[in-house]
Amino acid sequence: MSDWRQRAATPFENEKRPATGSRGMVVTNHPLASAAGAEMLAAGGNAVDAAIAALFTLTVVEPMMVGIFGGGFANLRLADGQQTILEGQGRCPMAVGESSFTPDPDAAPGMLDAVGRRNSVGRAAVATPGNLMAWCEMLSRHGSLSLADVTEPAIRHASRGFAATHYLADCVKDCAADLALDPEISRIFMPGGRPLARGTRVVNGAYADTLRLVAREGPAVLYGGALGSAVAQDMQRHGGYLTLADLQQYRTHDLEVLRSHYRGFEITGPPPPCAGPLHISQMLNILEGFDLAAGGFGSADNVHLLAEVLKIAFADRAACTADPDFVPVPVDRLLSPGYAAQRRAAIDPARAQDWQSGIAPTESANTTHLTVADADGRIVCATQTINSLFGARYMVPGTGMIPNNYLYVFNPRPGLANSMAPGKRVTSSMSPLIVLKDGKPQFALGLPGGLRIFPSALQAVINLLDHGMSLQEAVEAPRVWTQGFGLELEPQFPDAVADSLRSRGHQIQRVPNVGGGMGAIRFHANGDLEGASCWRADGTPIGVSGGYARSGVRFLPEARATT
Repeated sequence: MSDWRQRAATPFENEKRPATGSRGMVVTNHPLASAAGAEMLAAGGNAVDAAIAALFTLTVVEPMMVGIFGGGFANLRLADGQQTILEGQGRCPMAVGESSFTPDPDAAPGMLDAVGRRNSVGRAAVATPGNLMAWCEMLSRHGSLSLADVTEPAIRHASRGFAATHYLADCVKDCAADLALDPEISRIFMPGGRPLARGTRVVNGAYADTLRLVAREGPAVLYGGALGSAVAQDMQRHGGYLTLADLQQYRTHDLEVLRSHYRGFEITGPPPPCAGPLHISQMLNILEGFDLAAGGFGSADNVHLLAEVLKIAFADRAACTADPDFVPVPVDRLLSPGYAAQRRAAIDPARAQDWQSGIAPTESANTTHLTVADADGRIVCATQTINSLFGARYMVPGTGMIPNNYLYVFNPRPGLANSMAPGKRVTSSMSPLIVLKDGKPQFALGLPGGLRIFPSALQAVINLLDHGMSLQEAVEAPRVWTQGFGLELEPQFPDAVADSLRSRGHQIQRVPNVGGGMGAIRFHANGDLEGASCWRADGTPIGVSGGYARSGVRFLPEARATT
């Protein structure tokens, strides 16, 4: 991999440093979660054990991003080279339909708000969750440790507490008005009625008890058992749509890997209803006709091309990407060379355009990610979420659980590809990618960030394959984003680049960051694993090296003195 292209000069300095390991690597968006995964590897577990332990721990230490009451996708490669996708995505409750919410007429362009924010805050916003079932299934099929083993670090941190990071404190502050409305969640994150400060010890004893219950009884305790009954009763009392029957009927899915190619590399990820890898592949098909390396990282020409292909992808995503059980998704058409050539030819290098979908519709940001690998070749690249910061922004009384607000991802308007329907799966921008060359893994990456996930993952792939960046540079490099309503640039882009883009018609918006903290692993030819995380979150790579004593080693008794 390191010989693919000469290293590019980069106009920015890295803020973090990578880690290396020979026996395993865990990269998550919190140091305690990475440590939980590394603890499993040190105990003799594999990458799946490490990933599930890290995910449960993230529900404690990064509670604004992920929970057992959320959903997601895992891109899983096994020791024998087989690869599969485990989908545990959220679903519309059966009581939800196209007209369950009234669209907010004052919503900004591209937003999916409903009147009264009913689809984003509170019980009505909650979809049937898949995370707990998916995590337990992955562990039972491919792990080597018990559910009690992998939940122990999470239980420890929930019951004993942990120090709030700056990142968590800022997220609480951003959501304080909503959190203050719920006594359960505000007791934990708004002590004394004020957002918790950095360094505050966060204890969630009720959630520790919930995890102990899960460790004893397994996922059935939520999907029909006592925990599920408590959730359903709370929903009924507060006008939510989710019922015990929704939980009992929930099932995960094993999906075929979506595969595409770019400059001799194979890009793999989840298929629809996950939209991210599909549209990453679509954009790479278009961009393969341009010499991005010659343009140089961060040049106005390259940023302009990125902006145009992003607008193309978002137009097509809105028109036709949804749950394929409800809407036929034209995957072959979107990834065809002919369609890429058609869209490529329409790009004007000197002018920004408004793009419409080139596919006829078939009917009228806050997440977390982890990347884990072991020395035997297993890789878990998983993106999981409760959707918005702190999900539906309340706790189920007595459980410490924060439910998702996944119904905010659906369009509240009827007659569209992404409109609501009973049992319909959430369409997601998640992009847990594993990239291979000649069948061998080269790197795996992903990140949180809502609609900014797949554009950011796209840019990391380009950074590695076109610009020859190191792994650390690739995850930290300045990003851009647009959905067609203004072009976001991170601060590191020079003013001259912004001015050139304005002259082409782009409406520039300077933002502190695009998307969330990316985590990645690079697989070196000698078997070493390199992990990297970026400055946009509390990401921490932890590598495991060393190992057990060589067979046959013995302590010899001390020599006795002779006279």
